[in-house]
Amino acid sequence: MKLTHHLYGKAHVRVLKVIRDGAKHSLKELDVQVMLHGDFDASYTQADNRLVVATDSMKNTVNVFAKEKLGTENEEFGTVLAEHFIQTYAHVDRVEVRLFEHCWERLVVGGQPHPHSFAERDAMRPTAHIVSTRAGTLVESGIEDLLILKSTASGFEGFLRDRFTTLRIRSDRIFATKLKVVWTFDTKPASYAATNQKVLDAMLKTFAENFSPSVQVTLFQMGEAALQAAPEVKKIHLAMPNKHCLLINLSPFGLENKNELFVPTDEPHGQIEGTIER
Repeated sequence: MKLTHHLYGKAHVRVLKVIRDGAKHSLKELDVQVMLHGDFDASYTQADNRLVVATDSMKNTVNVFAKEKLGTENEEFGTVLAEHFIQTYAHVDRVEVRLFEHCWERLVVGGQPHPHSFAERDAMRPTAHIVSTRAGTLVESGIEDLLILKSTASGFEGFLRDRFTTLRIRSDRIFATKLKVVWTFDTKPASYAATNQKVLDAMLKTFAENFSPSVQVTLFQMGEAALQAAPEVKKIHLAMPNKHCLLINLSPFGLENKNELFVPTDEPHGQIEGTIER
């Protein structure tokens, strides 16, 4: 028997940083995962732990670096963290850092943003993925769990039909999806946050304004718009599960449902994914 692959690290290291500027505070909350690959075979096959970086040490490293290095941009923090491990341990040849952000916004009190009181913004989670090797560092940004919906300007027609097909042709339907997107940087931008916002704005503008003949078309158009908006990004991957909204049959009650009343369903759902590159 032989060990063909291994990867280990520390997951769900949660940090909440209060960034103070006088009486005005900001919050940065991250869920961090660090994974190492390298000369660790003996720890699996020979019970030899001499080269093992303890996962508790990884947690402590995240905490210390969060205190010293964590600022407004997750990608900068993730890069510093990944490069620390690759530069510190000669037997490590690959480091993966994943960052998931929990977003907060200020409470509005008396019509004004409160300087130190916050509420959860929404379910959308900004993400970052950094891979550092001896050859260099790769940075990816993204978002997860952004639920978006358009109540019209969407249809689905002309699809293959056979004896298993029961889906009705729709020229006007609800289009809802929980968006998950990852984009890969070709060059380091002047600001990760500014570029990430441009990518997101371009995708949402396309989703809102373009008629959608299918999720596939909209996915491609959104990715295309993102690449046009951010020349420093070289490719983008989108996953767009189709959150179906099923028209409720009201005819037993003598009522006609003219695309007004639906039941939202999560499962089963259509899972549409695609990668767009320059």
